Amino acid sequence: MHKQILQFCLENGLLVDKEVLDLFDDESDFESVKIIIEKIKNKTHQNIITKNLFYNNRDKVNQVFLELPEEKQKKLEKLKIKLGLSIEILREVVEGKSEKILDVNLIENNFNKKGNVRITDFAKLSEKKLEVKDFTRYFRNRFDQMRVLLQEHGSLNNLVSISKISGSRSNFSIIGIVSNKSVTKNKNIILEVEDFTGKLKVLINQNKDELYEQAQDIALDSVLGFTGSGNNEIFFANEVIFPEAKLAERKNSPEEECALFIGDFHFGSKRFLKKGFEKFVKYLNGEVPGTEDEVSKIKYLFLVGDVVTGVGNYPNQEFDLEISDLEEQFCGLADLLGKIRKDIHIIISPGNHDGVRVMEPQPAMNEKYAWALYDMENVFLTQNPCVVNIGFDEEKNFSGWNVLTYHGFSFPYYAGNIPSLVKKDAMNSPEEIMKYLLKNRHLAPTHGSTQYYPFEEDALMIKKIPDIFVSGHTHKCGISYYNNILVISISCWEAMTPYQEKFGNKPDHCKVPMVNLKTRAVKILDFEDSEELEEKSV
Repeated sequence: MHKQILQFCLENGLLVDKEVLDLFDDESDFESVKIIIEKIKNKTHQNIITKNLFYNNRDKVNQVFLELPEEKQKKLEKLKIKLGLSIEILREVVEGKSEKILDVNLIENNFNKKGNVRITDFAKLSEKKLEVKDFTRYFRNRFDQMRVLLQEHGSLNNLVSISKISGSRSNFSIIGIVSNKSVTKNKNIILEVEDFTGKLKVLINQNKDELYEQAQDIALDSVLGFTGSGNNEIFFANEVIFPEAKLAERKNSPEEECALFIGDFHFGSKRFLKKGFEKFVKYLNGEVPGTEDEVSKIKYLFLVGDVVTGVGNYPNQEFDLEISDLEEQFCGLADLLGKIRKDIHIIISPGNHDGVRVMEPQPAMNEKYAWALYDMENVFLTQNPCVVNIGFDEEKNFSGWNVLTYHGFSFPYYAGNIPSLVKKDAMNSPEEIMKYLLKNRHLAPTHGSTQYYPFEEDALMIKKIPDIFVSGHTHKCGISYYNNILVISISCWEAMTPYQEKFGNKPDHCKVPMVNLKTRAVKILDFEDSEELEEKSV
């Protein structure tokens, strides 16, 4: 069937990625495959059929499958799994507990369909010793995946590999990873860009104001497209193409439900703002007069890292601890969260204080210490980063909201090294850092911006474009939109420590962003107790 599919695509002006072609080739129902290809083209208006096209348009693609006869839908279920639209997880019972058997890098764990919470995590890391080749493979695979995304951009005309560039000057486009960046005596920016075939110097002229401003913000190791002219010695750029995370439209839930976003509790610290949190719990339980109707709509509560303060995370931390045992910190946190009404789904991801390794992606909290959280029926523990789907409603054909959670350990690097973010004092405006990372489709594009595990698939690349991107770490509350993606940075529940003061932190305390998933209205709730804050501040 390989030749039939290829011929059909050529006749319809389509280019099909080899990986997708091979997946289609495994199917025996050629007519259904033709229908799928035609409808995907009509719904996405794209002429290049790639696996990412299916993945980034999951709502539309799932609708295409639903429009097929039920008998054909069942036959094509394996194709959906291979395309990353749904992933089966096998379970077996071991010592009375249900354990997940993971045989893929990226898994989708539907452990609460009734509660409409679906979690996409990376599988458990292997324990093998890392070698240089693991990092090489990591960057090669990242380049491959980013290149596919950039190839769908309409501006990259006459796209060529670096080794195919001739010695004579001509107009063309390239895609490459930025391996070096410098400024000439004439104030022009020179980038060293490479692909699998070679290296090329890319010049950004200082007289092209808008382009030059863009180029100043280019991070090392980012994968970008360039259009312009030149030869095999120098390329004069006219445009820089970023991968860009974009949503065509903003979605609305059929049901009126609300999601809240908090984190950076630092429970166990002497400066934990317990009174503020107790006020928050009373609100959630409908004990604040006049808020009952609003509170009844709250169904999801996200805690995005640093939920406990941990032990030994910075010099002399022991002087800031009220609880010096990690297990006791988690038990105390579980007691507090246990006071929240049980119909609210609490989704918790780790940060650098939570007793997990700093290397990203970070696993969910260690059950040895955080067992009290594992015992809570309405708590979902995820990795960092993670994509959580909420509000899924099969009966109403609603795919739910995809929420990308990332604690934000890479943020200080970009706040201190990207010129536009330095000017904006971005550690106190973290939503600007988040927009920058969405522009690059990566949570830490530069090698030195965070510690990471070199997965074969890059766990920090933003493959699935989220409806909401939420992060913490900076202790600043900020809300914005970027290309229809709702960007949320959360405040903290810890008064400033001497260690934080040294870095010029200007934290926000006990602020809680609330998003109505039906109306998209955003409201910031404030539970700060000024007397408690003054008492516990430095």
